[in-house]
Parts: sequence; structure tokens; C-alpha cells
Amino acid sequence: MARSDFTGTHPMRVLRTVQGLLNAGDITQPAADAAERWYRDYVFGYCDYKEFLQTAPKASITRHDAVSWQMMRGKAMARITAVRNALGLCAHHRLRMLLVDELSFRAMGAALFPALSASSAQRKIAAQCALLLEQLEAFEEAARKAAKQARATHTAAKQARATHTAAPLQNPSAPPTIV
Repeated sequence: MARSDFTGTHPMRVLRTVQGLLNAGDITQPAADAAERWYRDYVFGYCDYKEFLQTAPKASITRHDAVSWQMMRGKAMARITAVRNALGLCAHHRLRMLLVDELSFRAMGAALFPALSASSAQRKIAAQCALLLEQLEAFEEAARKAAKQARATHTAAKQARATHTAAPLQNPSAPPTIV
């Protein structure tokens, strides 16, 4: 910790390149938050554990049975898959290198652009990652808006069904009446 390789968050994490992009002003805080959410979904979906922040409300930390736990994992994997389908496999690969493998821009540049000089590859991958994180944030915002609109439509349809009154019941032996 004396070398400042860790962030001050709980749980403690290695200072990642996302924080470097944020400090440089290359990305916004919502983009960094989107990266953190993607990382948490990835770890939960693939590794089967979930970290809770110390600031998490106690009501949000509940025990689950095996079925509900796997349902939550499935939802996390669905979010990861939706991002991969929307942004592409190359974007998914870069997100994994950036957030899960915690590679530096230099290491990512060497892996993705071996023919370029180290400094050129580093600058190129840093720009790509900044753009990718902004796209990730925009995708999440669009998904939130779509989900909110779907909930509103569902609620309106439910209210419309509740306000309709059923036709009065008729006596089966009586002649039919026109309502």
C-alpha cells in the first residue's frame, strides 16, 4: 500500500488504468462507474462470487438459496452478453484485458499491436479504451431507459386492464340481451 498501487475503495483493489483515464480527464465518472459495474457482473457471472461495498445498505445484502443465487448469476451473465453483442467481441476482449486482467496500456498495446512501437501502441490502446468506456456507459444508459419505458408500459397496461369492467353476467335460461 505504500507504493500507491491500490485504490482507497473497499474492497481494496489494484489501481487500474481506468483510474488513470479518469484522472487524466479522458473519461467521465459515469463511464468509470459503468466499468466497475461491468467488472462486478463479470466476476459474479464467471467466478461465482459477489463483493459488497461497506456502504451497501444491509437490506440489499440478503441470503439466497441455490436457485435464486444462480438466477442472479444468470442475469449478470445476460448483461455481459448484451454488452458483448452490442459493442462487439473486440470490445469485450479489451474490457476483459483492461478490467479483469488489469493489464497496463503498455502490456495491452504490446499484445494487440505488436508491430507498433511501445509508445504508439500505448497511446492507441489508451484512446480505444477511453472510447470503449464511454460507449459502455452510453449502452447502459440506453438499456436503463428501455427498461424504465418497458416497466411504465407494463404498469399502464395493468392499470388499463383493472379499469375495464366486465360485462354483467346473464342468466343462461333467459334470452340473450344486447349490452
